[in-house]
Amino acid sequence: MRGFFVPDIATRDAVGTAVLRPLAQEDAARFHQLINDWDICRRLPEAPFPYPLETAEAWVAAAVADREAGRAHEFAILDADGGMIGSAGLRLDAARGSAALGYWIGRRFWRRGHAGAAVAELLHWGFAELPIAMIEATVAADNAASVALLERAGFSATGRGHAKFIGQPGASLPVVHYAITREALALRHLAAPEPVSATAVTAVKPLVLVAACALVDIEGRILLARRPPGKKMAGLWEFPGGKLAPGETPEQALVREMEEELGIRLREEDVAPFAFASHAYDQFHLLMPLYLARRWSGTPEPREGQALAWVAPDRLDEYPMPPADRPLLPLLRDFL
Repeated sequence: MRGFFVPDIATRDAVGTAVLRPLAQEDAARFHQLINDWDICRRLPEAPFPYPLETAEAWVAAAVADREAGRAHEFAILDADGGMIGSAGLRLDAARGSAALGYWIGRRFWRRGHAGAAVAELLHWGFAELPIAMIEATVAADNAASVALLERAGFSATGRGHAKFIGQPGASLPVVHYAITREALALRHLAAPEPVSATAVTAVKPLVLVAACALVDIEGRILLARRPPGKKMAGLWEFPGGKLAPGETPEQALVREMEEELGIRLREEDVAPFAFASHAYDQFHLLMPLYLARRWSGTPEPREGQALAWVAPDRLDEYPMPPADRPLLPLLRDFL
């Protein structure tokens, strides 16, 4: 089971809600009760069948240890009543900056949309909380339902191969490898608008005006903020700032946003226009003037659940950013 393959549990049209919590040792008995099923074990490369209780207890104990060591994060999938119905997790590959996705759900909970909801929740959590740029999954080639689930979640096929499954001695099954990047997932969830009518499809995209500021400290480092879980583009790094309120100038918006986001006092005369980004997203067009500031009062602190990082100009490329922000990086490096 350690291989994190995707078992045959997805459905095409069901809609469900998943709640994830860290897997605990006391889940072992329920884990065993649910997984000890041929139709589940035959899809997991390292799952024997029958699946002994001792194996379940050892696997859960290893999952708890892996989470404490930061090697992997395994969650119990809960139904609306809070009962465990399956398991989902991410195993990290630090050298590649990626993680492997896997999940399974007990047979009597199939075809209720729990699998798709769990995968969606885990993708957003993983990209927001883990130092990864890509999540991968592998599925048996004949598992059409799980192939459809992964593709609906935004995964793209990256190759084919074969894998052995110990529950099927001697069997080497065709598999398909899938992956999704942090930026690909973020783009799927940018500015989800109200449904558009057929007559509006050809209309001009709305223009969204955002002001951003590159705060530069005395060492020449730039402050970046990482969008927290629950927000669109969670996990990506950006220059602090935000949308202009009705009647605001960009400078006024920055004064307000720096106070709200970072708890610092910035005066309009302390910011200087530097460059701007113009980027067409699927549902809107972003225009973002970027300002520079070297003076402010107070110490920046995260007031909206975001992470903060002071970054040297030559290391800005190491931080995954929205597509609109990235063209500004060479300009900043050359200037600073």
